[in-house]
Amino acid sequence: MNTNPQAVKILCYGDSNTWGYIPVSEARYPVDVRWTGLLQSLLGDGYWIIEEGCNGRTTNIEDPDSPGKNGLLYLYPCLRTHNPIDLIIIMLGTNDTKCKLNRSAGDIALGINQLLNEIRQTAWNDKGEAPAVLLLSPPYVDENVEQAREEFSGAAEKTAQLPALYRNLAGEHDAIFRDVSQWISPSPSDGIHLEPADHRIIADNLHNVILNLDIS
Repeated sequence: MNTNPQAVKILCYGDSNTWGYIPVSEARYPVDVRWTGLLQSLLGDGYWIIEEGCNGRTTNIEDPDSPGKNGLLYLYPCLRTHNPIDLIIIMLGTNDTKCKLNRSAGDIALGINQLLNEIRQTAWNDKGEAPAVLLLSPPYVDENVEQAREEFSGAAEKTAQLPALYRNLAGEHDAIFRDVSQWISPSPSDGIHLEPADHRIIADNLHNVILNLDIS
């Protein structure tokens, strides 16, 4: 926990690629490898990174095989827990592309829209205003890898459609948008999760984005 009372609070809300899931081993990267931890180191004590990543989290739908992963249902208590918040970073949508959930890219965008609406209604900063929002479209899913192909059939096309949809949503909600798939690719081990170098790249890019925001 950051003890600096003037620290800029940044909530990172995402799935396993925010939690720090290690491809194949299914363990968790240590804090100094996860992009959230790296971002904290880059920003320093003037910022407070709050990690809220959960394996399997969706935007707004229940996974029948993995209860408690509906991102919309958890977002309200999460925001209430951490208010006041200066910046919220959202990177979700990958798990919505699982073939068993039968969702289109448009369905996923509607889920993101609900999350953004919830933030505007529930989150606030020290000035009593809505916090800044940085919306990230997730890395694409590589269906050339067998593990991804089995669980995420059709996900490559859907994740390729998400950046344009997310960009439009960001414009509608006065949020900042970045396409993570322009920075990194998923691990060749499973086609879904990230290697340590990818976490570093994400942290470096977000560091540059955040330094240019007026959120202090």
